[in-house]
Amino acid sequence: MPRILLVEDEPSIADTLVYALKTDCFEVSHALTGGVGLALHEEAPFDFVILDIGLPDITGLEVCKRLRETSAVPILFLTARDGEIDRILGLELGGDDYVTKPFSPREVVARVRAIMRRTEGRDEHPRPSADAPPDPAFPLTHDEATMRVLYLSQPLDLTAHEYKLLLVFLKRPHRVFTRDQLLDLAWDDPGAVTDRTIDAHIKTIRAKLRDRSAGAENLIETRRGLGYAYVP
Repeated sequence: MPRILLVEDEPSIADTLVYALKTDCFEVSHALTGGVGLALHEEAPFDFVILDIGLPDITGLEVCKRLRETSAVPILFLTARDGEIDRILGLELGGDDYVTKPFSPREVVARVRAIMRRTEGRDEHPRPSADAPPDPAFPLTHDEATMRVLYLSQPLDLTAHEYKLLLVFLKRPHRVFTRDQLLDLAWDDPGAVTDRTIDAHIKTIRAKLRDRSAGAENLIETRRGLGYAYVP
């Protein structure tokens, strides 16, 4: 029975999620604050963490950052905020996905199941950091200090939106993103542009990769009828 840590300070939301998760055969522990959640995970590591961003002591983003110092446990964010900064920062810090309040408890359970399938075994194959020697198996890396995406340790000349798109892909290798999902994650105002904007930016990213190495553009795959995926 997978063990899930739920860090949520609103009792009504927590009670509903605990019931839905237990009904779906998960073992659930609930923490009201980030500090308690970190202590519980340190005492006996969980298989999955559901993490509210707006906590009373420290933010869920800070909890995620501390967890990622020692653990690759899958993390699903709960957020009442619609801002791009929270979404991008949460994913950049190592979150696996997010849902925005209000949400259906069954949707959360379905997301948990999907993320667990997608992240199974990732501890056995950690991705190299930007400071590691170039690895042809993982040619794209992210330098957080300079906010640059590197191809075999050499920075790519990217626009802001190209950078944000690649950052989304780098945090989720092999995951297929729809155009709407990419717009939501990489644009301040997704409604101001069309989904074909994604196609145009993917085309320019591929061209820049092709300029570095023949065939490098194939790192960004088109999944017809679905969307795009980064496949290192």
